[in-house]
Amino acid sequence: MARFKAWVIEKGEAGQSLSFTDFDEADLMDGDVTVRVTHSCLNYKDGLAMTGASPVVRRFPMIPGIDFSGVVEASDHPEYKPGDAVVLTGWGVGETHLGAYAEKARVKGDWLVPLPAGLSPEQTMAIGTAGYTAMLCLMALEAHGVTPKDGPALVTGASGGVGSVAVALLA
Repeated sequence: MARFKAWVIEKGEAGQSLSFTDFDEADLMDGDVTVRVTHSCLNYKDGLAMTGASPVVRRFPMIPGIDFSGVVEASDHPEYKPGDAVVLTGWGVGETHLGAYAEKARVKGDWLVPLPAGLSPEQTMAIGTAGYTAMLCLMALEAHGVTPKDGPALVTGASGGVGSVAVALLA
């Protein structure tokens, strides 16, 4: 199998370590789609995982990175074929399943979504998991009948991540 570059978190007696290394494709976890990762972003949770400041990573070794966009290289999933542009956010990737800070990822096809029309891979990762989470929250408010005429919305943590995207969407 091919080797590719990846950030890898290891844990030993001396604690957690992070290295940029060659990773063997044969060591990727189970999944029915292999993706060539083209873009990712840095989330608060990724920072915690990479620094070891919080117990985000639940198995070692771990490739961190909770979201990515990329191109399908191989697929046994009925909805994806090689060459398809895809996006992934969440699903324990970077925590319990090898993540996005690598040139390749192997995941379950059910975790993927096609790259949305009109968005580039760069734009999807600029939005990232934080933007996706903020959008889901706003959709839940709308589903419960909350509208701007109901009054102002309070957003906490608006200096970055989910909060800043929520403020932009609410505006």
